[in-house]
Amino acid sequence: MSAESIPQPEHYDVILIGAGLSGIGTAARLHTEQPHRTVVILEARGASGGTWDLFRYPGIRSDSDVQTYGYDFKPWKGRKALAPAADILDYIRETAREHDLDRHIRYRHKVIRADWSSAQARWTVVARIGDTEETTTFTANWLFCASGYYNYDNGYTPEFPGIEHFDGRVVHPQHWPEDLDYAGKRVVVIGSGATAVTLIPAMADATEHITMLQRSPSYVIPLPAEDALSGVFRRVLGDRRGYRLTRKKNIAQNVWIYKLSRRFPKQVRAVIRQLNKRLLPAGFDVDTHFNPRYDPWDQRLCVVPGGDLFKVIRKGKASVVTGTIETFTETGIKLASGRRLGADIVITATGLDLLALGGVELQIDGEPIDITKRLAFKGTMLSDIPNFSFAVGYTNAPWTLKVDLVAEFLCRVLRQMDLRGANVVVAENREEGMETRPLLDFASGYIQRSLDLWPQAGTKDPWNLPMDYYKDVVVLRDTPVDDGTLTFATVEPKPTRPDGDLVSPD
Repeated sequence: MSAESIPQPEHYDVILIGAGLSGIGTAARLHTEQPHRTVVILEARGASGGTWDLFRYPGIRSDSDVQTYGYDFKPWKGRKALAPAADILDYIRETAREHDLDRHIRYRHKVIRADWSSAQARWTVVARIGDTEETTTFTANWLFCASGYYNYDNGYTPEFPGIEHFDGRVVHPQHWPEDLDYAGKRVVVIGSGATAVTLIPAMADATEHITMLQRSPSYVIPLPAEDALSGVFRRVLGDRRGYRLTRKKNIAQNVWIYKLSRRFPKQVRAVIRQLNKRLLPAGFDVDTHFNPRYDPWDQRLCVVPGGDLFKVIRKGKASVVTGTIETFTETGIKLASGRRLGADIVITATGLDLLALGGVELQIDGEPIDITKRLAFKGTMLSDIPNFSFAVGYTNAPWTLKVDLVAEFLCRVLRQMDLRGANVVVAENREEGMETRPLLDFASGYIQRSLDLWPQAGTKDPWNLPMDYYKDVVVLRDTPVDDGTLTFATVEPKPTRPDGDLVSPD
C-alpha cells in the first residue's frame, strides 16, 4: 500500500481514556463549557460505568455518602445515604445521555500507548480493539486519563497455603460468578474492608452462616440509611439548591471528621468503640474484633448504612473471627491458633491491585516516560509532559469531589490556551532537588503495595498534594490558570505524510 493511500488517524481536540464515573463527568463538563471542542472517549470494556458496571457482588454500594459522590452539576435524587451500584450506574449513564455522550464513546478500545510529538504538538494514541491483536490509532491535542487507579483485570489475592486442597469454591469479589449459589451454605469472607462489610449483611440471611475472617480489625462506623436533612433541603429549596446545600453540609462534615481524627485520634477511637459496643451483642469482644491497631483515618473508615453489619451479628447470622490463616484444608480453613472454620465457599475480599494511568505506556518523541520520576502538578498534570492530565480522587473523601475540580481545571486551561493562541502547555519542574513523597499517602495495604509504580508528589506548591478539598478549591478553581506555574507555547506543526512520518525538507 502506498503512503498516499494510508488513511489518516481520526483526530480530536481531547481524548478521554475511560467511560466510568471520572470519564463521563469530565466529558460532560467539556460538553458544557467547551462545546466547540471535539471529544472521544476510549473505553476498554464493552459498557460504560467503570467500577459500577464491573463489580457484581451482592450488596455492592458506594462507601461515601452519595450527595458528595455525585457530580456537582447534577443533583442526586435518591433517598439512600449510600447508594446501590445499580443506582450509581443509572446516574452515570443518565448523565451521558443528557450530554449526548454515548455517541462519542468507543467501546472495547483499550489504550496501550500514547506518544507526544514535539514537532506536531499532538498525541498519537494506539488502542487495542477488544480481545484481538488489532489496533487502531487516533491523534489528539490533549490526552486525559480517567481510568481510575486499580487494575480492572485482576484483584489482589495473597498466596494462601493449602488453597489447592480446598474442596469448596473460592471467589474474588472483582470476578463474582453469576452462578454462585450460597443459599444454605457456610461462607467465610476473608477481609475486613469496605467490600467485606458490604458483602456480609447482603448475604447473611441466605447463608447457613457467614464469617468475616480478618487478620486485624478495621474501623466500622454506622451511618443513617437516609440523609434526613437532604430531603428537607430539597423540599424547601428544590432539587438543585437543596442538593448543593446538602453537598456543602456533607463536605464540611467529612472534612471535620477527618481533621478531628488526625488531631484527636484517641478520642475519636473511643467514640467509634462506644458506637460499636452499643450496636453489638452484650459481651461481644469489641477490642479484639473492632479496635484496630492503627489510628482513625490512617486507613479509610468503613461505613455501614443503618448499622446493617452489626444487625446480622446480633441476629447470629454472622460472626467475626480475628486471626491468621495457617492453611486451607479440604473442608475450610485452619488458623494459627488451631481453630478451624468450616466453609463451603470462601470469598477473598482481600483488596485491589493498583494500576497507574490504566497501564498506558506514555512516550515523548518515541522515548518511553518513566512516570515514577514525574511529579504531580496540582494533583492533575505530570511534570514536563505536555497537554496531558489525569484524574485520581481523594483517599480520605468522596472520589468525585476531586474529579469535578480536575475537570473544571482542564476547561480553564483549554480556555487560557485559546486566549493566548497557544497549542502547548506544560508544567515544568523548576524545583531541582525538592524532596518528594508518595502521590497516594495512605497506609492501606492496597496502596502501599503499589506506591513505587506511581508518580510522586512534591513538598512545595504546586507539586504538593494535600488531599484536602478546601485547599484544592483554592488551587484548582480560584487560583488563576496563568499564575506562572504553567508554561504556554505556540508550536507550528510540521507537515507529515499520510503514514504519519514527518516530511523531510528538500
